[in-house]
Amino acid sequence: MSQSYTSPPRFSIGLVNYKTLDLTKVCLTLLKQHLDSGALAADRVDIWVVDNDSQDESTAYLRTLDWIHLIERSSPGKEQGFAAHGEGLDLILTAIDTDYLFLMHTDTFIYDPAIFDRCLQRMQSRQNVVAIGCLHQLNRGHFRLAWRTFTGFLKYYTRRLKSVLGLPTRPPKPYIEPYIKSFFALWNTACIKQHGYRFYMAQQIPGYVLQDKLSADGYVIERIAPARLFRYLDHVEAGTVGLVSGYNGKNRRLLRKQTLLQQLHIQQQEKS
Repeated sequence: MSQSYTSPPRFSIGLVNYKTLDLTKVCLTLLKQHLDSGALAADRVDIWVVDNDSQDESTAYLRTLDWIHLIERSSPGKEQGFAAHGEGLDLILTAIDTDYLFLMHTDTFIYDPAIFDRCLQRMQSRQNVVAIGCLHQLNRGHFRLAWRTFTGFLKYYTRRLKSVLGLPTRPPKPYIEPYIKSFFALWNTACIKQHGYRFYMAQQIPGYVLQDKLSADGYVIERIAPARLFRYLDHVEAGTVGLVSGYNGKNRRLLRKQTLLQQLHIQQQEKS
């Protein structure tokens, strides 16, 4: 799989929409601006959107866009959120004809599209790299990240001790995040298809089992530090979940979403 980075390859961008009109509109509007400005070459990128049977204004909005490939997934049923999302991702995986796919969430806002070529260059210049992404969905800074790891370490071993002593406790969670997240991640889909893998496997969070299998096969999952990645984009952690779940107006994630959308709206007004 080792390659030299001689010319920019074609790639796809894929995301799944479910009842998040305002987020999806901002996410796609930014991508369209990058296409129109030439920062993203239209002949190099295909943008795929799966609508997970939203049956609302977001579905109607997506139908108006002639520059995306829209897949309308009907009747997902009573699947859990990550299951429906994973099935949507696998529809994209099946549909694309490019060897590279950037997965995004509808609450991921790309400010500088140079991140796409930066990631592609890193993937093509290193041997056996099959995916590139970030372990953390927010840029918390070094101090907050260190504190989060320390407190997670304490919780992990406290719960293990309670379990050994037979005391009631929650299952211990890893204090170091093991998996890159799909809010922005580059995948070598040619490799995934070659092995017959999917994003959604074993009824686990999409991409997690896939990362385990590819790592066991000897491939490299490369990680980008949040401080570096978030120079190019922003992400409302659980922004889509917050809208669908009906978080109240004081929820910090919903407040962050509203603040970001207000800032973007002001920026759009200034440009117009």
